[in-house]
Amino acid sequence: MILVGLAIFAFFLGSIPFGMLFARARGIDIRAVGSGNIGATNVVRALGPKVGLTVFVLDVLKGYVPALLTKQVVTTQALGLEVQTLSMIMGVIAILGHMFSPFVGFKGGKGVATGFGAALGAIPGAALVGFAVISLTVAITRYVSLGSILAAISVPIFSILVFKDSSQLIPILVIMVLFIVWKHRANIERLRNGTESKFAFKKQIPDTQEDVKEDDDGIASPR
Repeated sequence: MILVGLAIFAFFLGSIPFGMLFARARGIDIRAVGSGNIGATNVVRALGPKVGLTVFVLDVLKGYVPALLTKQVVTTQALGLEVQTLSMIMGVIAILGHMFSPFVGFKGGKGVATGFGAALGAIPGAALVGFAVISLTVAITRYVSLGSILAAISVPIFSILVFKDSSQLIPILVIMVLFIVWKHRANIERLRNGTESKFAFKKQIPDTQEDVKEDDDGIASPR
């Protein structure tokens, strides 16, 4: 019953659309801006870096809290799974809540911030490497989507090969990576054809929506 309760809590917490709520409080429908994505990147473009960072932190906590709470509540193996594995599972459930939120018609963000939080709670070493990967990639290329994909892929590699985390994590981490990459499929296509928009850490909302060229990563550039 404890695991069921944790799973329900993780999904509910993960499904809270903080980006949409913050934008709505300022009279903006974030789903009608840029890509319509509710994640922090699109919030930065619509509302500026201060609000975007707030949403990012909250989205990270959506994954971090369930993963960390599981470690505190579950002290022994359950269902044949180690505590670290159960912690990551709860984090992944929060990611799925973020991606398929019932509050947004079972749509949502791409799970990168929440995924970072989940990994930070369950496998902190690999999570910090992933954060370094995305930070370095965005600093060099200004492509958030590329950094997100590379960071997601790096987490299971470093978790298993470098930090020697539980081998039970492998299928869980693979599922997480596949979902995140799948959510970035449109970005991957634009990266391939050279039309992906670059990130600018500032408010970019135009005067009229007609002047926006949509970018599914949440960054819109003037036509």
